[in-house]
Amino acid sequence: MMGKSHLVISTGVTLSVLGMANQHITLPIAAVTVVSALLPDIDEPNSLLLSRTIPTRILRFIQLALVALGGFLFFFSQAYAPWNIVLAALIGVVSFMPTRSLRNVAMILIGAGLILFGHTYIPWSYIIGSLIILCALLPHRGLTHTVYGVAGWAAILYFSTASYDDTIWLAGGLSYLLHLLADSLTNRGIRPLHPFEWRLKLNLMSTGTKMGSVVESGFVLLTVALVYLVFFRTGSI
Repeated sequence: MMGKSHLVISTGVTLSVLGMANQHITLPIAAVTVVSALLPDIDEPNSLLLSRTIPTRILRFIQLALVALGGFLFFFSQAYAPWNIVLAALIGVVSFMPTRSLRNVAMILIGAGLILFGHTYIPWSYIIGSLIILCALLPHRGLTHTVYGVAGWAAILYFSTASYDDTIWLAGGLSYLLHLLADSLTNRGIRPLHPFEWRLKLNLMSTGTKMGSVVESGFVLLTVALVYLVFFRTGSI
């Protein structure tokens, strides 16, 4: 299922459930719900979440910076030959990686930065940094599309936000879970108990096909109708 559909469905249904439960929806709750709706696809470099968080223009800037660094090492660090040439060559290889691979490199650097410099947010900087690096190395629809992913994300939210608002972790966990359930509608399905081979697969659609677009649009319309009934027709907001 496409990222935009995940965003609408997971966010809309989650906020509607909270509305029906008479929970007060704050900006932090809404923000966590939105992020959680897209978070399972963090293992896909070209996903909606990563393409917005690490846009192509930033990748191009990183490429130019790497080319400049490689050139500097090659031409102005002769005292360290031949290691300067080897290092310049390695940097050059990285700088000309495809966008998908370069985005993975950027994720690894961000994760490493959180681990090395996020002292103010210990232990969460270590946890989140490690998770970002792990997700950059995982295949798509791997561990992030399992019950362990749901439980892990809900636990992180619970221990980091429960003292502030005990609804945030519920919203984040439900939004994350809805993403997985939406992916289970596709012909690929998900493996919720990885590494076991069993797949949760309803095979109602194939992403990117005409029929898939029709099914996605149908669920999006149902979500919009639910949001309308909960928040507008009943006068909840």
